[in-house]
Amino acid sequence: MSQFWSPAVRALTPYVPGEQPREKLVKLNTNENPYPPSPAVERVLQAFAVDHLRRYPDPESLALRQALARTHGVEPDQVFVGNGSDEVLALAFQTFFCQPKPLLMPAISYSFYPVYCKLYDIHYRTVALDDRWQIALEAFDTDNGGVVFANPNAPTGHGHSRQAVAQLLERVTESVVLVDEAYVDFGGESVVPLIADYPNLLVTGTLSKGRSLAGLRVGYAIGSRELIEGLERVKNSFNSYPIDMLASEVAIASLEDQSHFQACCEQVMATREWTRQQLETMAFEVLPSQTNFLFVRHPRHSGASLFSGLRERGILVRHFNKDGLSDFLRISIGTDDEMGSLVEALQVMV
Repeated sequence: MSQFWSPAVRALTPYVPGEQPREKLVKLNTNENPYPPSPAVERVLQAFAVDHLRRYPDPESLALRQALARTHGVEPDQVFVGNGSDEVLALAFQTFFCQPKPLLMPAISYSFYPVYCKLYDIHYRTVALDDRWQIALEAFDTDNGGVVFANPNAPTGHGHSRQAVAQLLERVTESVVLVDEAYVDFGGESVVPLIADYPNLLVTGTLSKGRSLAGLRVGYAIGSRELIEGLERVKNSFNSYPIDMLASEVAIASLEDQSHFQACCEQVMATREWTRQQLETMAFEVLPSQTNFLFVRHPRHSGASLFSGLRERGILVRHFNKDGLSDFLRISIGTDDEMGSLVEALQVMV
């Protein structure tokens, strides 16, 4: 460690993203969409005037916020945008969760949440999942400085209904409830319609998964005007031009092509169901999923041995070497051919 780092930086344990391999592998480890984005995206890229890049983008990203508002049935001033949902989440943690009371989160969820807490010195408390590996919403008590969870959850895949989240919001009224909907496009039920009735609800989302734009880095939050204004205050004290011109135009083109988006998501869900059936015939336990991945384990083989065996056969999945998770693999849903290769490899291994 460097002597020049501040004490807080020396104490950090950064988030570790999934491997981006340089060799050619069947890549099923980072929950990327296996299908390309809308053809409208390519048309935007071909027509974009390079001369525009000498000017700063719109600091308010109004056109993109309007497109997101149309997509989600809200007003533009209820929408906030940032460089991927990770940046939006980071700003939300700064804006809402630096409180005297602890932030509540599931014990197993997106592993960036504790990293933000360490970075911003946020006191937090985790709540165990139930015996079905689901987030126990009823266990979030009202004495808190905020609540955050992914819905559907990662890496477990389960999603709660809108009604279940509404019941939580009836109890937690004095702090912000942040629902991270990164995976909602693959069978989850969005809670965005609840914003009209619950001013403390903030919903975050991304164009990385369902829209096939992980390389573009566009995320958003939707909430009451008072929550969005708080995010804007922090953003404008940190990075007043978060979305560049090209990213904005590409994102708008993708949002306007609903038919392509829906077709891709339906294909991913169909392939997920086929893969689940194949894995279960090999005695895998497969947790129910409303995401573009499956969380699985085998009664006779460790997660580490399966991960290594698949890697040797040219297939990359995600293994979390952590207490309670080490027996599981998280398998992103690829194309039908890619998932066929996975199944063939596992049939030999198990």
